[in-house]
Amino acid sequence: MARTLAAMPHQVREELTRRLRRNKRAFRKEDVSVVEAPMLKRAVSASALGNCMEWFDFGVYSYLASTIGKVFFPDASPGAQVVSSFATFAAAFVVRPLGGLVFGPLGDRIGRQKVLATTMIMMAAGTFVIGLIPSYGTIGFAAPILLLLARMVQGFSTGGEYGGATTFVAEYSPDRHRGFLSSWLDFGTFVGYALGSALVTLLNFLLSDDQMVSWGWRLPFLIAGPLGVIGLYMRLKLEESPAFQKQLDEHEKSLAQDSAGTEFKTIIRNHWRPLLLCMGIVLLYNVTNYMVTGFLPTYQTDTLNRSSSSADVLVLIGMLWIVVLITFIGRLSDRVGRRPVYAVGAAAMIVLAIPAFLLIKADGTWLPILGVLILSTLLACFAAPSAATLPALFPTAIRYAAMGIGFNFAVAAFGGTTPLVTEALVNVTGDDMVPAYYLMLAGAIGLVTVKFLPESAQVPLNGSQPMVGSEEERQELVSTSKELYRVSQEHAGKP
Repeated sequence: MARTLAAMPHQVREELTRRLRRNKRAFRKEDVSVVEAPMLKRAVSASALGNCMEWFDFGVYSYLASTIGKVFFPDASPGAQVVSSFATFAAAFVVRPLGGLVFGPLGDRIGRQKVLATTMIMMAAGTFVIGLIPSYGTIGFAAPILLLLARMVQGFSTGGEYGGATTFVAEYSPDRHRGFLSSWLDFGTFVGYALGSALVTLLNFLLSDDQMVSWGWRLPFLIAGPLGVIGLYMRLKLEESPAFQKQLDEHEKSLAQDSAGTEFKTIIRNHWRPLLLCMGIVLLYNVTNYMVTGFLPTYQTDTLNRSSSSADVLVLIGMLWIVVLITFIGRLSDRVGRRPVYAVGAAAMIVLAIPAFLLIKADGTWLPILGVLILSTLLACFAAPSAATLPALFPTAIRYAAMGIGFNFAVAAFGGTTPLVTEALVNVTGDDMVPAYYLMLAGAIGLVTVKFLPESAQVPLNGSQPMVGSEEERQELVSTSKELYRVSQEHAGKP
């Protein structure tokens, strides 16, 4: 038992000791939750599928930015078409905070599962409708207006999607493996993006430019309908998360009964520090994310004058590399901690952003691939631990709403605007290294954030019971708690 205590991570020992002292006794069997493996797999799969579908749309939209510009903004110059397309892309992020403000409190009151089923069907419908919108040549100015409305429906639903999905998976995951299991959520993200980008790449290869502008661009969006039905079915089969069903503190149960306005005031007043940390991590992750996934395809075609097929394949290679890496980095974050993974990635971003873009700009094949792989590796370092790190910043009763505020406001302000702002800066300054400088700034902000970020690896979620994956682990934790409580009493000078 002494060996077990010695091997226990410092942050876990501190948190368990705090809980034992508060309870004035060791854990009993009923104090530790066991999650059933089949239900855990369903929860992770259904949540990852939602992210997969969301990012399937983003991959499609990013790779079709030039084509969408021609369809919906035909009278503009080529550069203005791309900027207009990215502006419509960014518009969805303007309403994301509103979606978070609506769905977050709902998730804290009626449950995570019900809200996630709602956001799934809204997201699928918004994507499917884009594939049905007539072109500018058919209905004139109404076409970009309808595109904007469809994107806003997507953005509104997404405002409740990622925060809810991370909350749901984190609350289902055993404490020791939360980083690994939560990383599957972003695994779904990049699988979805890779599938969307691969489909567009295939269509660009098979169809002429005229065919793509005429009707080919619609096909990827129309696929969202069947995907949404499958995702909705999976989410309706889920049970509510254990942490939501049984909150640890009576105080937090009372918080859950507050009105939405009171809940937001409580979050801003009492949890502003973790809210700022959440926004800092989201900025680091999403600036990198949208730089690689949203901006890089168009950067290569419009700024570096590469063919769309070569640009598409290059970014697709990066996405597949992230898919390979992400769950391994998630598992690593369970062992070494979330903070070291973020810190190494942020520091490497500052050092490697300029070399990576110099490689991307180079002639040939292998040097640009190496540049994309560097950025993709850094992105994997930020993506893998995020779904486990961010929910751990907030108590159970306000977790969904707090994630809705912190995540969506940061994404709207810094993530979704990255392609638009970077494209505009490149056009204004004429400096095609602006994206590298932008990433360096994000890395610096990330390093400052990590300095104040509490370590949450293997630690029970704030306001939730310790979670384990089997009865054997529960018995082990109960036994360990007895020894830990005895040691804490000795240190306190009590018999």
